[in-house]
Amino acid sequence: MRIFNLGLRFVLELAALAALAYGGWHVPGPLWLRIVLAVAFPLLAALIWARWVAPKASHPLSDPLRLVPEWVVFGGGAVALALTGHVLLGVLLAVLAAANRLALHLLRTDTGGAAVS
Repeated sequence: MRIFNLGLRFVLELAALAALAYGGWHVPGPLWLRIVLAVAFPLLAALIWARWVAPKASHPLSDPLRLVPEWVVFGGGAVALALTGHVLLGVLLAVLAAANRLALHLLRTDTGGAAVS
């Protein structure tokens, strides 16, 4: 069960990055702005993730503070989907991310796969 939830977590992380790129692409404006935002939104999310959330984060946060950057990324992806007319997909991303995080907590597993005491 632990491996399944860690795999799902990775897929959800990729989905959030893709949703942020999609949201950036659909911002009204000139083509150059849409391209910049389609790259900048997921890049910013990846930098947040690498700094505070990733298993080898440069400045890892412990729970419950770790939830803040996690939900900036997952929430941003969900909002991007909702604002581009994909409300159901946005809700699905948010619900799956929350359920996955709860499952990892109940399995006493951190997001890197290590057992938590």
